[in-house]
Amino acid sequence: MIPRLEIHVPEKMDEVLEILDSSKANCRIIGGGTDIVPGFHIESPRFAGFNKLVDINRIEELHEIRENDENIIIGAGATFSQIISDSIIAHKVPLLQKAAHGIGSKQIRNKATIAGNFVNNAPCADSVPALLVYDASLRIQCADSARVIKLEEFLEGPYETNLQPNEIVTQILIPNNSIGLAGDFYKLGRRRAVAVSRITLGLLYKIADNKFDEIRIASGAVTPIGQRFYEIENFAKGNEVSDELLRTIAIKAGKKVLDLTGLRWSTPHKLPVLQKALYNLLVKNCLK
Repeated sequence: MIPRLEIHVPEKMDEVLEILDSSKANCRIIGGGTDIVPGFHIESPRFAGFNKLVDINRIEELHEIRENDENIIIGAGATFSQIISDSIIAHKVPLLQKAAHGIGSKQIRNKATIAGNFVNNAPCADSVPALLVYDASLRIQCADSARVIKLEEFLEGPYETNLQPNEIVTQILIPNNSIGLAGDFYKLGRRRAVAVSRITLGLLYKIADNKFDEIRIASGAVTPIGQRFYEIENFAKGNEVSDELLRTIAIKAGKKVLDLTGLRWSTPHKLPVLQKALYNLLVKNCLK
């Protein structure tokens, strides 16, 4: 059941910040509502304890996608349908576009926002591995200040983030040094569409003289939160691309996931599938 709430629909960012500042922990932001509204219906404790909602859909700047000399800038309120259709995303950060294609149904993608996906921080959030390999940062504002934080520092634990009650994520910043790398995204669900992810993988790379000049790997759903594999990336850089190397990368990824999660009931099934999926992704993209 949806509780009785006081709903604000501001048209300017200053109004949003003022409401958040005066309400503190009694207020939540709503964009697409694809997490919070179902959360109300199932009476999830994560969506209890507040009495105000701030609908940000009329804040135009939160829906902008643009670029400058340093970053691709994605407004926090951009929907996944908007991300799929945007020409800047398609040409410069296509891995994010591919990840967006697999999220929910078309109706969900029309409403769900990119910031809502990672602010909710479900382990299966599909945008997170793509954003992690793009080295994304977030611009966060409150009434009297603003800060920029790396996405991986923002994500603290399952359904937990660094966001304070009086703050709002306003932009996702993807640095230009991440643009131009080749890449791919993989998702495994229990069905082909409208599926919660069981495994997601993001891959970006650059090969020069048949050696990895750059490689970035991130996973979702198999770890408590989205995870970059920096140790494995550093191991692979500078090495000649070969079937043996790609197998070793996949094996190391499985061992890292096991270190992070410990032995669980799903480990005997999920770990080999993760390793095989990563190996196949690497072979498909990197082994010519």
